[in-house]
Amino acid sequence: MKPSYFKSRLFLKYISSYLFVLLIPLMCLTFILYHNTAANLRAQIEQSHFNQLTQAENIVDTHLQQLNDIASRAAYDPRLSRYRAHDPYYSLETIDALGNYKAASPMIDEMFLYFRGDPRIYSSIGMYDLDVFADKYRFRNWSSSAIESDLNESRYATMRPADLVSRGSTFEQSTLAYLVPIVPNSPNPHGTLMYFVKESTLTGLIDSILGGYEGSSYIFDGEGQVLAVKSNQDQSLNTEALSSLVSLSTGTHSLNIEGIPYSVVSVQSQLNGWEYVTLMPSSQFFSSVLHIRSFIVALFSIVVLFGAVGAWLLARRQYSPIFQLSEFANSKPSTSKSLEHEPEVFSGNELDRIRSALQTYSARADLQEPFARNHVLWMLLRHSGNEQFSSDWSESFGLHFKRSRYVTMLIGSGRSDVTTDETRDWQLMLNLLSEAEYPELQTTLYSVELQKPDQIALIVGFDPIENNDERQQMDRIAYSVHDHLQSIGRLNPVIGIGTSSEGTQRLSQSFIEACSAFESRTHTDEAILIYFSDLQEESDQSYWVPKNTLLKLSQSLKQGSADVAADSVLEALQTLRTPGLSRRYMRCIGFDILNTILKVGNEANVDNLQSSIPPLDSFASPEELEPYLLNMVHILCEQMEQKEECEAHTLMDTIVAYIDEHYADHSLSLEMISHKYSISMSYFSRSFKEKVGTNFVQYIWQKRMAEAIVQLTTTDEPLKEIIGRIGYQDAPNFIRKFKKETGHTPGQYRKLFADSQKGV
Repeated sequence: MKPSYFKSRLFLKYISSYLFVLLIPLMCLTFILYHNTAANLRAQIEQSHFNQLTQAENIVDTHLQQLNDIASRAAYDPRLSRYRAHDPYYSLETIDALGNYKAASPMIDEMFLYFRGDPRIYSSIGMYDLDVFADKYRFRNWSSSAIESDLNESRYATMRPADLVSRGSTFEQSTLAYLVPIVPNSPNPHGTLMYFVKESTLTGLIDSILGGYEGSSYIFDGEGQVLAVKSNQDQSLNTEALSSLVSLSTGTHSLNIEGIPYSVVSVQSQLNGWEYVTLMPSSQFFSSVLHIRSFIVALFSIVVLFGAVGAWLLARRQYSPIFQLSEFANSKPSTSKSLEHEPEVFSGNELDRIRSALQTYSARADLQEPFARNHVLWMLLRHSGNEQFSSDWSESFGLHFKRSRYVTMLIGSGRSDVTTDETRDWQLMLNLLSEAEYPELQTTLYSVELQKPDQIALIVGFDPIENNDERQQMDRIAYSVHDHLQSIGRLNPVIGIGTSSEGTQRLSQSFIEACSAFESRTHTDEAILIYFSDLQEESDQSYWVPKNTLLKLSQSLKQGSADVAADSVLEALQTLRTPGLSRRYMRCIGFDILNTILKVGNEANVDNLQSSIPPLDSFASPEELEPYLLNMVHILCEQMEQKEECEAHTLMDTIVAYIDEHYADHSLSLEMISHKYSISMSYFSRSFKEKVGTNFVQYIWQKRMAEAIVQLTTTDEPLKEIIGRIGYQDAPNFIRKFKKETGHTPGQYRKLFADSQKGV
């Protein structure tokens, strides 16, 4: 139905509002922009370039400081000592060490180590005699004798200006040489580290600042010498022009160089006195100003001429969805199959009718609140480190986390053969603990439904009681919960308890610890309460990885919690840092951590970990082993999350297929399906609706209804037999629902269909 715009007072209000709010302010704004844009554009561009140049200067300073730090570390690295470098057996370690230091900085093109008075020089790719080095790297303005002199006599870190370096017979590249004596700042350094840095690496950081503008960028050292230059101009500047750039203070300047006006941005480093300069012709700014002025004039004309038309079009566009929502709000759901249907005539404001419909839908949404509330609590257990998530969503569902201490408990049956009656009891328990208070213990509980029908997670918040140990208070809370649940009659729950912490930020770790404690119950002699903190290592060696750390690592990997798994790996690696630990034990302990990760991957059928297994030589130190293990944890957790999602979809596909095949079974129920596939009823109900778009009961009814229609229209069998065959035992109730759905009783529907076939 096409809306009649001008018959609606709401639409006329939109027209007048947009004419006032859109047209008049835009005209005023256009007039103001016309007078201010031209004056401010140049200042804004120059300030933007200044900020970007300052950022580039900070980046270069950071990289240079990194080079100095590398030199400081190298000075005390035993692999880079003179006696080890000269030793034929250890010289390869010196070369490997230089390669590792080179890889630590993106600025380093090549790195060399020279021991003063030595005829040889070392790099990350090998060792050279000085004459071979001079032949391999030929500088245009730095002779071999000068190179040798500088390597032997440098007392302070020195950056040489960019110079063309010939590598081999044909390849030339503009390169800077940075010489750092080692030990740095020592009056008698024993050697020199020399870094090769490509000129393009330095100038590239500031060249991007020019953007679409033509210009040049320069880097001067503290004495005004040009270290590096990137020029987009046809001609280079003379010495006098360069001197005028060096003397500039930090900021933006306008200079006339060789008769051409330029905009110059200059920034000086506080670290080493270097000056960074960008030089751009001012004419580029004025061309941009003229372009903006023309645009503003055109925009002003368009707003004046077409503002009213634009307001009308926008009002119509905004009113159209409101009209459609109003039509939807005014309509009544009907399943009648009548061919003609007169739209209901309504009166009143469209927004009032929409508001009334929203109130109706809000009441329906309240029915889904328990599912959403459980989802929020589950996400809090999985991602409790996100403080914004906790505060924004928890308050929306009446979840108040105002206690000072929080801990997670996992309650389970401790048995795998849970009966249907026990499943009902667990569901009852979930409802009883959805939100519970123990005032005498200053405790608040929130239960979280898990996928398994016989497991429930509890988020427990409590305030410490004076003169009462925290462990004793947690014991009292856990036993109160246990006694409360045991009163149901058929439950004998086992409770795994994580560690407590201030606030809710560590709930995800506490949850994994509770799961780890619960899974270790087979080793605890039928204990009712199992604390994660009580899980001690079984080995007598104090330097072995604690059992609870490996349990937490295993459990976090199974749940795909990458942050907790990474923390567990780092905690386990601390064992490798035990003073006096031999390399043999270090490898054995490393294998123990690695086997824990591989075991979880093998159990989950994750088969792409083999390429990530660390090499044997990485087990020599925790620093070398750590990145390999963290990479494996990252890969495995990603796979576990994908596997969990895939299994959930696969499970729902299996259940839907089972229902499609057995929908005529009168015993088919939500409870029966949940027990058959070992998932909780609430989880199944929620997941099923997400999968098929309707709830379980409605889906079964639709399947039976469709089959009943087929039977009624294709057979002459009695209605009672048809109703029984499709799984319905209450014939009167079926007839009543059938009439509500189609507008006819089954007998009338059969007769109408037969008459229509005769007419055909």
